[in-house]
Amino acid sequence: NKSMRKWKLIALDMDGTLLRTDKSLHPDTIRDIREAVEQGAEFVYCSGRSIPELLLFADQLPMIRYAVCLSGALVYDFKEKKILFRKAIPGDLVNKIIEAAEGCDPMLHFLMDTETVVRADQVTHMIDFCRPEFQETFLLTTRPVTDMKAEALKYDSIAKFNIYCHCAGERYAIYEKLKDRPLTVVEIEEASLEINALGVSKAAGMEALAGHLGIRMDEIMAVGDSENDRAVLQAVGFSVAMQNAEETIKSLCDAVTIHDNDHNGVGEAVRRFTDFCRPL
Repeated sequence: NKSMRKWKLIALDMDGTLLRTDKSLHPDTIRDIREAVEQGAEFVYCSGRSIPELLLFADQLPMIRYAVCLSGALVYDFKEKKILFRKAIPGDLVNKIIEAAEGCDPMLHFLMDTETVVRADQVTHMIDFCRPEFQETFLLTTRPVTDMKAEALKYDSIAKFNIYCHCAGERYAIYEKLKDRPLTVVEIEEASLEINALGVSKAAGMEALAGHLGIRMDEIMAVGDSENDRAVLQAVGFSVAMQNAEETIKSLCDAVTIHDNDHNGVGEAVRRFTDFCRPL
């Protein structure tokens, strides 16, 4: 059975997959991951999130050593506190992104290697940018500044750039200005854009980690729910979509969980599709 095996690596998306809607971990998910690790499993975060955002879960999931984060722009080893791979947006293109966003004043979010930056007068009311679910996380993890354009001048490159718009129409207008640039631009959620260097994806980041660990992509199982998981789900040996996943993602995966992210869908995936845990 292709699905029941000891995968060399189990890759987990965060939002909509590992985390519940309220951005917390289900206690049963922690239990199931811990049991699998005790039986030899190795898990990796595979997320658009930054290092500071992942560190919020370090106490609950200390057994997860690696992260393919910033949508694949950065691969990190928490144990060694070491960057294993990085591919960032060059400074000249960062300026083009900022110019594309001028006029409608969306919330800009710079994600660097070990910190993220936002504008101080915007981060306190993320409901205006269609992302109220991230309010608490951002207050805990971001560094507020007064001027994002001035801040951008301090860096030769930025690993990832998020834009949170007031509405889908505003996002469309910005996307149209950026779609022909040498960038990876993905529309997410209701009115947001995730922007990375050209060629960056969760799959490319996972390939970098696989190379570091000396394993093949077909020895990896990945679990995800949304469009920014597409590349990695298509690249690994076995792909699992969450019950709450977008229909386009469900259709390309090898399996779909019965339970969603609020009801330990990840734990179900580990129990059903690996032989590290007792089956359900």
